[in-house]
Amino acid sequence: MKTSYSKYINAGGRLLDLSTPCVMGILNVTPDSFYAGSRMQTDEQVARRVEQILDEGATMIDIGAYSSRPGAADVPAGEEMARLRRGLEIVRRVRPDAIVSVDTFRADVARMCVEEYGVAIINDISAGEMDAGMFPMVARLRVPYVMMHMQGTPQDMQQAPHYDNLVREVFMYFARKVQQLRDLGAKDIILDPGFGFGKTLEHNYELLARLADFSVFQLPLLVGVSRKSMICRLLGVDPQDALNGTTALHALCLERGADILRVHDVREAVQAVRIVQAMRAQESLYV
Repeated sequence: MKTSYSKYINAGGRLLDLSTPCVMGILNVTPDSFYAGSRMQTDEQVARRVEQILDEGATMIDIGAYSSRPGAADVPAGEEMARLRRGLEIVRRVRPDAIVSVDTFRADVARMCVEEYGVAIINDISAGEMDAGMFPMVARLRVPYVMMHMQGTPQDMQQAPHYDNLVREVFMYFARKVQQLRDLGAKDIILDPGFGFGKTLEHNYELLARLADFSVFQLPLLVGVSRKSMICRLLGVDPQDALNGTTALHALCLERGADILRVHDVREAVQAVRIVQAMRAQESLYV
């Protein structure tokens, strides 16, 4: 489903038009991400991954140094910063013009990445819930901000997720958070419904079925379904074997209005975007 309004974000001084969906490639500098194939440990691995993400057609890189998989161990802020400094130094050396997002819930980490390395986007799994300083920091830094819905924390979110009305509760959560950010003067806000974060298998597919409804916010929509448990549990596969299911979900998300796909497999996601766009072009001829 394509919305009737244009969506733009100002990423590091570059105006990105998201009326054509784009791909965000995942760069993990963690030793414990849920998908083993995404863990980049050596400098050479990080450099190769940066080149791969951009050469395969991603618009931006999302770098993370804190695994948010269910039950992941907490990582001290100093360790997260050290991992990110190392990773960002490599990114800037290899592809200095890359548009970079940082996946962090900590305000001080976000500030360091933006002020010292020119990171253009902050991607916060907790929407300010895990660090009260994040919203004021985002407003001060004036960078696009991805707010994700999560019930609980990475350590406990999948223990017993429960909602009386899932979609209504996620909508009310975003309405409240968006207003808080706007009151502080923040401009570019991106919504992420948080597939796999405090949701059962059924919750995830209910969110997917209702994804088009999020257009009511008239804000860009990011989805992260790549190789997640909503694929693995349904199909009985491991993350290593979940690419086919991921591509199927990407097509469904794009049809329902996703503007940014956050992915492990860039080439396949870019191809999904091209196919869906080709179909939209044909559909527009008959409107």
